[in-house]
Amino acid sequence: MSTLFKFKIIVAGSKNVGKSSLIIRFCDNTFTEDKKDTIGVDFKRKKMAVEGVEADLIIWDFAGEERFRTLFPSYLNGAVGAFVLYDITNEESLKDVANWIKIIDEFAEPNVTKILIGTKKDLENQREVTKEAAVAFMKKYHFLPETYDTSSKTGEHVEEAFAAAVRSIISKKFTKCTSCGSFEDIKIKICRYCGSKIACASS
Repeated sequence: MSTLFKFKIIVAGSKNVGKSSLIIRFCDNTFTEDKKDTIGVDFKRKKMAVEGVEADLIIWDFAGEERFRTLFPSYLNGAVGAFVLYDITNEESLKDVANWIKIIDEFAEPNVTKILIGTKKDLENQREVTKEAAVAFMKKYHFLPETYDTSSKTGEHVEEAFAAAVRSIISKKFTKCTSCGSFEDIKIKICRYCGSKIACASS
């Protein structure tokens, strides 16, 4: 049984790492070289079916400029997923991940799914951030145990990164009724669809 759930996801990272381009590639499957900078915050939506759950993703695109960061904590309210992006051709953008994670860890839900995303994989010949350095950040700041190098230009690994985040959110938030197959909030004890007692492991 397919159930629709709304998931709020925040996308953060330094200016010009490609946050808006990643979101547009995922939601609209398009890319433009001259994308204008985000002013403050913007959002897009897309539905995505993963493992029997149809998720309505509300994806918030937060500007990377320093002057907007004081607003960031208020947008973390209700977020179940946090994408933190760095540009593989810019080592400083990886170092800035620590600043975003500090805010996320302080203001987001304790079990928020965090995923580390490298961007601009199509510029591999200009890479400054080694994969080893990215993995070290992933482990240090407790991201999902896999990083994704993506290209908004080609679409490489974009869909996979969002699917991984949704799978993690489902595993933390929901259980699957063994009687009818529907998904329920992990706190629910009785399935709303078939009335069975839910005593099963998370999906």
